[in-house]
Order: sequence, then C-alpha cells, then structure tokens
Amino acid sequence: MPFRDFILPLVGEFYLTGMKRLLLLFLFVTIYITSNSQSLNLGYSSGITNYFGDLGNDEFFQASSIRPGMAVTLRNLIQPSQLSGMTYSRLNLETRISWHRIGYDESQPIGARKGDQLKNYGRGLSFRSDVVGFSTHLSYTYFPNRRIPIHRQRAVMFFFAGIGIYHARPKADLFKGSIDIKNRYYAWKDGYLHDAPEESGAGNIITKDGIYETDLMNWHTEGEGYSGESYANKKYSPWHIGFPMGFGFRYGLSKKMNLSFEFGYVKFLTDYLDDVSKAYPTYEQIRQMYPDNPQKQELAKYIADPTGQGNGGNGGPATSKRGNPKITDSYSFINIELSYNIRWHPERLKTALLSLF
Repeated sequence: MPFRDFILPLVGEFYLTGMKRLLLLFLFVTIYITSNSQSLNLGYSSGITNYFGDLGNDEFFQASSIRPGMAVTLRNLIQPSQLSGMTYSRLNLETRISWHRIGYDESQPIGARKGDQLKNYGRGLSFRSDVVGFSTHLSYTYFPNRRIPIHRQRAVMFFFAGIGIYHARPKADLFKGSIDIKNRYYAWKDGYLHDAPEESGAGNIITKDGIYETDLMNWHTEGEGYSGESYANKKYSPWHIGFPMGFGFRYGLSKKMNLSFEFGYVKFLTDYLDDVSKAYPTYEQIRQMYPDNPQKQELAKYIADPTGQGNGGNGGPATSKRGNPKITDSYSFINIELSYNIRWHPERLKTALLSLF
C-alpha cells in the first residue's frame, strides 16, 4: 500500500501539504542524526488521548474526551557501543511522528447527567482536532545492566522530554447535513438535541450525524482576523509548538522485540487547539467580517455560540467571556508500543527512507 494511502485515512481531512512538511522534516532529521548509526529501535504505538482545555463538564479528568492516537518512534540515536563498549546508553535521543485525535462536546450526556445537570451545557461548545506532529526527545532509561540485552533484564523504566511542531485545525459537527442555518442543532434543557427551538415546543429529537463539516478557523469564532478602529485580533495559525514529556516501562520480549507501556503529556504554547480562548465576537464584528451577507452573519453567530446563551452581542464581562486565555491547551496520552531492534548500514537507512517519496 502506498505511504500516502496509508496515512491519510488516519488523519481524516488533514491537509496533504502540511503532512508532507512534517514527513520531510522527520526524514531529513533522521538521516542527519543516524548518519553513523548502526543499531536503532523502531517502534509503533497506539493508544488513547485525553484533552485538557477550555471545554468541559468535569473539573479535571474528562473521560468523555477520550479519543484514539498513534505514533512511530525511532530511538537509540546515540550509539554507546561506539564510545564505551556498552550495549545501552541511559541518556539517548529519539524522534517521533505522531497523530492524536482530541475533542469534546459539551452537549453530550455524561453517564446519568444530561442537560442543565452538566456545568457547561448552556454554552454547548464542541470540537474535534487531528493533531499531527513531529518531535524530538531526550530520554533517560534506567538499565540494571547496560551490557546485556533487555530481555535478560527485568522491566526498565524510562523518562522523556522534548519539543515538537504540531498541526491542528479544529472542526465541529454543528449541522445535520450541509452548512445551512435550517440544519442547525437546538440543545433543549431536557438534555436532547432537537430540530427546532425549545420555545416552539414542536421540535423532534435528533442526534448528531458525526460529520465534522465546520472548519472553525474559517468562521472567526472569537473575532480572529477582525481589524477595527480600536484594535485588531490576529488570526491564529494551525501550526503550534508543543512540549512532550512522559515516562513508561519497557520489556524485552526477545533479542529483537520490545514491548512498552507509556504515559505522556504534551503542553502547548497555543490556547487554540479547541478554537476557544478569549471572548465571543460582538455582532458588530460579525457584520464587518461578513458585510452585505446576512446569511453568513447568522451562521457565524450560531457557530460561535451554538446555544445562543453565551453572546449578548456586545463586548463586556457579563456576555463576552468564552474561555480562559491564561492557561494554554494540552493533552495526555497512554500508549502501548511494539518496537523492533534494527541493525543496518547507514546507507541502507537513507535509501529506505528516501524510497517513501
């Protein structure tokens, strides 16, 4: 199967140009670092993610935000045998390309709780984002004996921390079908979605169709991109800097195969992984961003404020607060990894990686 056909279904509607940039970065850094390497460890991991940001109906750990994730990691980029005769180095470098899906929906029930029993049900914000990144980590592993294979030792514990660049473009499922105000969802106080306003008393119960058709960046949900006489609100970028860190345990299954359990956490400089940070746009900002287009103005009001309860149309502490910009976004992940020890000549590595393209 071609590499492009393999990776695209995993990241949904992620832009191919952005994916190529990350893969090329992974490729060239790997070739450079491993130019003299002859013993590497290549791992594939899969697991779950948990989002921490401005959305939520629980105080800390939000089980309803659990989503899938995966990663490919190349490690042992420092070769201890060339320097000291040791099989393993406790301090080492690794590179990783990862995909983690994060998301949250404040209108969804949590167990028996629904409707106004949920803290932020009245706000009713939601998003989903596929976070694809390339990162480099410094790792420390405690080996009881650095001269013998892992499978002859007990489980070894490791820690890692690093820096990475990530692409994330939040989207939302806000319409039953196409993006049309007639297809919007109405969250009633009974905890169910309907196809008509609650005050009409005539709406049918419906469920979300699971299609994330609304690219939130395009709708300026906090007035990003607005430039007025008094101030300008810069549009945020889909590219973000993150700091991954974590720990885990690794078991040697054989001379070639290792099994690892890993807990990680990525802290970002951005507060827009979930498209929520500061304040709702005022109605005047919306009119100026979509001049002479009443239909788009109505759509923009709904997309920024799905329940209609958060935005009074004017800026101010009583009506405009949408998120908390003082705390940036993050997510945690739990992975199980199967890795393979590779011994080859550096020229073969370069040929193998370049063949992907």
